[in-house]
Order: sequence, then C-alpha cells, then structure tokens
Amino acid sequence: MTHQHRARALSAPHRWITPTLMIAIGAGLFAPAAQAQETQIRKALAARLPPAVTIDEVSPSPIAGLYEVRSGTSVFYTDPRGDYVIRGDMLDTRTHANLTEARVAKLSKIDFSSLPLQDAIVSVRGQGTRKLVVFADPDCPYCKQLEAMLQERNDVTVYTFLLPVLGSGSLDKAKAIWCAQDKGGAWETWMRDGKLPAATPGCDAGAIERTLGLAKKYGIRATPTLVFEDGSRTGGAPTAVFLERKLTEAVLPK
Repeated sequence: MTHQHRARALSAPHRWITPTLMIAIGAGLFAPAAQAQETQIRKALAARLPPAVTIDEVSPSPIAGLYEVRSGTSVFYTDPRGDYVIRGDMLDTRTHANLTEARVAKLSKIDFSSLPLQDAIVSVRGQGTRKLVVFADPDCPYCKQLEAMLQERNDVTVYTFLLPVLGSGSLDKAKAIWCAQDKGGAWETWMRDGKLPAATPGCDAGAIERTLGLAKKYGIRATPTLVFEDGSRTGGAPTAVFLERKLTEAVLPK
C-alpha cells in the first residue's frame, strides 16, 4: 500500500463526522457538566435560603456565568456557586426588552380552558363573545371599582371566582352571595349597593374552598386578579382603555 493509500485509509473513518454531528457530540459532552452545575446551585440555595423559597428550576441566563432561578412564578438570578442572589429586571439593551418581565409573564399564564368555571359566578353582557375571569373578594375596594367598570363593557362574559382573602367577614359575605338563588344578581347588588341576600341554611359553599385552593395553585394572593382568554393575567383594577384593549387582543381564534 502506498503512502497516499495509507493516508486515505486512515482518514476514511472520519468522513462521517459532519459539522452537525460534531455539535451534537459537543452538546452531549457539556450536558453532564451543565447538569452538575445546576445541581450544585440548587443544593447551595436550598441550604442557604429560607425554607419557604422552593427552587423549581435552574437554567443558564442570556448572560454568561449568570443563572436564572425559578421559584413558582418568581424569577431571580445567581452566580455559578449560588453564593449571591440578584433580584431585579434583566434588560436587553439591543431590543429594549425586559427579559425578566417577559419570563414572569410566561410563567404566570393560566390555561383558561382548564379553569373550573362551574365554581364561578357568570355574568353575560351583550353577546358575551369576549371572556374574562376575575378573582374577587367581596370586601375589596378595587374589586368594586373593577365591577363598576365591567358594567360598562359590552360583549363580554365575566366569570367571577369568589376569593375571600381579607378576613372572616369577607368569607361570610362570599358564602351568602354564592348561596343566593341568583348569584349574579346578589354579587352585583352587594358590589353596587352593599346589600347582602338573606342567609341560606344548609347551602353547599364548597366552591369557595375550591377557589381558595385554585388561587394557591396559581400563586394568586391579591384581589382583583384578572385572567384573560389567552391565559395572560394582571392584578389590580386596570384602566378602562387597558381593559378594553386586553379583552379584544386576548380573544382566541375559533
């Protein structure tokens, strides 16, 4: 065999190593190292942060050497050893995008179709094409402000989940409203005029307990919290302009 033939024979086995395969091999080599790094961060933070802070996910951030840590729907950042924690927004100066805000918005999304709407008070205005879920407390002043704003909206179906988080008084009011024969009318009368329906002994108010569990699942701690049809959500009483825009933008294609 000539020197030229031997050179070809030696190089032949390497012909199948394409650039794509080299990338795949590189990714495979780095994957265990990345996983070990994330495990180290998770272990360090779990030992040093308060027990109430659960570490749900650790992943590299767009900044080299900085890791994103997810705890529920909250996001913060840490170094490769978990020695330091940074809370705040990460901004992309090229696009002017708030990366942290976008990430939290994505994490906070709720599958609208999965919500137990049978546990909500339903109010249909106009054709009711647009849909909105509201978590509201009977004693919440911002909920009353929102309710007045919703009364002026056309073509919307509002699903109100009674979420009494402001004390035992709001729980009693929520039960009285839920147990009324006309739940929607009782809710509107209370929010507008401050008048409760008569008590209904033996009424099953289990829906309120289920709503409290639902709020805990999705990290909803304040009222009002609004969930739009596309799964996006916002807290507090929005402006009329914002509400109208979101109701229109969030409609899913049929």
